[in-house]
Amino acid sequence: MSETTLPASRTAGAATAARPRTGVALAILLTCQVMFVLDITVMNVALPRIQADLGFTPASLSWVMSSYTLVFGGLLLLGGRAGDLFGRKRLFIGGVLLFTVASFAGGLAGSAALLIAARIVQGLGAAAAGPSTLALLTTTITEPRARLRALALFAGMSSAGFAVGLILGGLLTEWLSWRAVLFINVPFGLVVAVLATRFVAEPPRHPARLDLPGAVTGTLGVAALVYGFIRAAEVGWTNGLTVAALAAGAVLIGAFLAVEARTAQPLLPLRLFRDRNRAAAYANFFFGPMIGMSMFFFLTQYLQDVRGMSALGTGFAFLPMAVLVFVLSRIIPRLLPRFGPQPIAIAGTLSMIAGLAWATQLEAGSTYAGGVLGPMILMGLGMGLAFAPLSVIIMSNVPGPDAGAAGGVMQTLQQTGSTLGLAILVTIFGTAGRAATGGPHEVMVSGMTAAFTGSIVIACLTFVVALTFRREPERTA
Repeated sequence: MSETTLPASRTAGAATAARPRTGVALAILLTCQVMFVLDITVMNVALPRIQADLGFTPASLSWVMSSYTLVFGGLLLLGGRAGDLFGRKRLFIGGVLLFTVASFAGGLAGSAALLIAARIVQGLGAAAAGPSTLALLTTTITEPRARLRALALFAGMSSAGFAVGLILGGLLTEWLSWRAVLFINVPFGLVVAVLATRFVAEPPRHPARLDLPGAVTGTLGVAALVYGFIRAAEVGWTNGLTVAALAAGAVLIGAFLAVEARTAQPLLPLRLFRDRNRAAAYANFFFGPMIGMSMFFFLTQYLQDVRGMSALGTGFAFLPMAVLVFVLSRIIPRLLPRFGPQPIAIAGTLSMIAGLAWATQLEAGSTYAGGVLGPMILMGLGMGLAFAPLSVIIMSNVPGPDAGAAGGVMQTLQQTGSTLGLAILVTIFGTAGRAATGGPHEVMVSGMTAAFTGSIVIACLTFVVALTFRREPERTA
């Protein structure tokens, strides 16, 4: 063997060995992301059983969901920058372990207070690990086309996870117990943490000081807004504490932006928004969950309360939507370099608008095949086309030192958007329902129709944002 062929052989062998390692790392990171996303929806179908077992009141029951969302959304920005500064792998593993322990404690909870406390700690773990999950993906997979595929798969798994969570929650609740909905996180969390120590590489850290003023104002600002939105859905927009929380959140976010514009090492680098495509993708990451959550929340109630479907049947009813989103996430890497983000996003938002318009025609006597399946298919197509490319656009060319912050901003907008959207739409639902006449089913359908009409308005805003994407396929590639 010549001296020139030996190094080449070694290089080829190293590359061959690295590919399986990268594949395992991708599987670990995707599993973690799906686990966090599932935890948002998997609890939905278990809520009636939880209320009966632990004695929640109808008003306090919403905090089973809201306590997790509040902490998760409020601390994501801090978690993103902390991972950049102190080590993404370390924060990722620590966050996963904290989430896992809290899931186990929640499954053992014997009172409402203990379950809420466990959900808060789950949110802390998810906020620590979530931004590092996306940042580690971008630093682990460096080949451009492979990274494009991985980011599209990440987005598709995240979107499909919302619907899969309903199916899994129905299975576990009906076959075992609502506690299994929390216990299921334990084996997956332990496997992810153990395998991550071996297969996920620690990217170089960037020595710097943590932006404490930005951390305090940003975290408290987002937390106040999320709390205000959640409270508005419960007691109305005119409640004194609701108004105070939203006002405080707005003031704190303004202070946060002022701090970030002046500090040398910001928690949120405002330069992330200088790229027009990335800024537009961030905007639609805020609007998109508003639309998606309305479909999950209201159609889940319609199928169970009006059509009389079981929790398991309701979960499977969302399967066509989940499959479409996942399949499109596999196709997006081929479409995005060829067409660019604008035509794909426009086609997706138009499909969602059509699906929502169809959903407004639902009646108490509508069948699943005749009234629900069509809107779900259009929504699945729309979500897959409009939102699967967004994480690719945001993360594909973000500077390495800002990867954690970029992922944190994306997930913060997603959580805040879903919370705000649900608060607005639930308020619309309640107002329209109180004005409706007829039986309980007719009242629910009237409220849903009004809520879906509100979702159409939000989808139109998403369409306007989609028009601002640059038509530059080769730049995205």
